[in-house]
Parts: sequence; structure tokens; C-alpha cells
Amino acid sequence: MKCLLVLALAFLGCLAYPSEEQFHVKWASFKKIHQKSYDSAEELKRRNIFKENLKKIEEHNQLYKEKKVTYEMGVNQFADLTREEFSQYLNRYKDARLQSVHRVEFTPVTAEIPAEIDWRKKGAVTEVKDQGQCGSCWAFSVTGSLEGENFLKNGRLVSLSEQELVDCSDEIGNEGCGGGFMEQGFEYVIKHGLVAEEDYPYEAFDGKCRRGDIPAAVNIDSYVVLPTESEEDLQAAVGTIGPVSVAVDATDWQFYSRGVFYDSECSSANASLNHGVLAVGYGVEGNDPYWLVKNSWGPYWGEDGYIKSARNADNNCGIATDATYPNVL
Repeated sequence: MKCLLVLALAFLGCLAYPSEEQFHVKWASFKKIHQKSYDSAEELKRRNIFKENLKKIEEHNQLYKEKKVTYEMGVNQFADLTREEFSQYLNRYKDARLQSVHRVEFTPVTAEIPAEIDWRKKGAVTEVKDQGQCGSCWAFSVTGSLEGENFLKNGRLVSLSEQELVDCSDEIGNEGCGGGFMEQGFEYVIKHGLVAEEDYPYEAFDGKCRRGDIPAAVNIDSYVVLPTESEEDLQAAVGTIGPVSVAVDATDWQFYSRGVFYDSECSSANASLNHGVLAVGYGVEGNDPYWLVKNSWGPYWGEDGYIKSARNADNNCGIATDATYPNVL
């Protein structure tokens, strides 16, 4: 019996703490997949951070196997960053409740609200994109809701230009890769329209505005702001209108891999929102209701670029705190 106990403990130890050889393979694979390259000093630093993160991921996943948490973690492009560095990467979203004639309050929905929906299956969502090292999450959130509403209104799914928003919407108050507001993104589109991605490709850095005479691929005349912190209204909008731009506290999204993300320490306060994303549906996994959220960190992150975030969980991570969508012409 004593020998069996020792073997069992050794086995669990292998789960949480890979051997040096196993770790070396994981580290090499991580660098190759995510095209990471460092000088010798930085290599040692990042290797140690990766090792600590790997330990955290494997310990968390043991809890997932024991059904003590509802989501699984995995190695992704952020695995060589500390939590503090990841938080600095996030803090580019800015909140603004503008006093604008273009800002429309949400009207309660009278139509039947579906029990679940996934706008990807209806053709209203473009491919997962990657903002890179640019703090342009707000621009991807804006284009996501524009793309969805344009498809549902006009029958055309056109990938739209985040780079135009990054380069040109500073006149409205945005700061390009330094951060921005979804509402001010919509204000820019009301004034100028927005061109297609193919006409103004994404570059992941601030550039000079070069819109010129390129014709707009989409135009809007206003945008709708949902009541703060109402998941009920958010469900009504996502269920009957289409994809909705939302802001979240994504501080602990760093290693999300799959499952329904819930974090009791996640904040729903305006001041804590640090990332702009897109709610494209909702449903239930097992017994856990979730929001289906499109992110802008590429397909290697999460569930092919998506996260299932806890729904009807006291506005966990603030998903219903700052939600908006455009009225496409």
C-alpha cells in the first residue's frame, strides 16, 4: 500500500512538474510556434517565466480534471509574459459614455429571444483576426459589430479595416495603438464611413491616415448603447439584433484554452474594463450558461480565437457594463 501511495504521488508530481527534458521540448515548441526569438539574457528570463506559467497552467488543469473549475488553461503566445506584463498589454481600452446626437439608448426588445444563438453559423462573423502588439482591441470590436450588422442589413459579409480606425480616428479622440473607445470609433464611421480590410490592410502599428478617396464599404448613422450591467438586455440584443461590441476585464484571460471562463475576482466596474471584444452568441455548456465572445488575439488563443465567458453570473468580468452596436445604413 505504501509503495502504491508513493507511485501515485510521483505520478501526480509528473503532471504538475514536467521533467527538464519535457520542459525543454515544450519551451522549444512554444518558441517555434509563436516565432519567439530572444538575446541570451532575455532568453533566460523568458524561459524562467515560461516555466512558472507552465506550472500554473498544469496545476489549474488538474483542478479542471477534478471539476473544481469550469475552464481549462493552455500554452499560447502570452506564456512568456508575467501577469503584470500581460496586464500592461491589456490596458489600452478606454471607456467613454459620450454625449452625442448619434448615441441612441436601447429600446427593450418585444420579439421572442432565442434560448441560444451563434451568429457564426448564420454567416455574420468574419475570421478571427490578430491585433498583435498594437493596443487596438477597441478597433477590432468596432469592426466586428459593423461587419455583423452590415451582413444582416445588406447581405454582404465584408472584412473591414481596423487600420483605418487606428490611423485616422485620432480626430475623434482615439489614440491608435495607445488605446481607444468603441463609441468614438463609431463616431468616426458616422462621419467618414469605413473601408474594406483589403483596401486598407492591418499593420499593427500607428501610421499616417491614408484613406484618401477609397470608397466606404459600410456607413452608419448612429449607434445604440445598452443599459449598464444588464445581461438581460445584452442577451436580447445579441439574440435579436446581431453581434455586439462589449468591453471586459480580461486580466485573467491570459491562458484561457477552453470551457466556460468564470473568475470570482474578475471586476465588472467601468474602471477595471481593459479589453474590447465582440459578443457573437450565447448558449449553455453542460450546466454552465456562457457568452460566446470573439477575441482579437489570433486563432492560437482560446477556442480557435474565441472564449466562452460565464453568463448570468452577476455580470462576471463586466461583459454587460459597456455594450454597443451600430445602426448600419
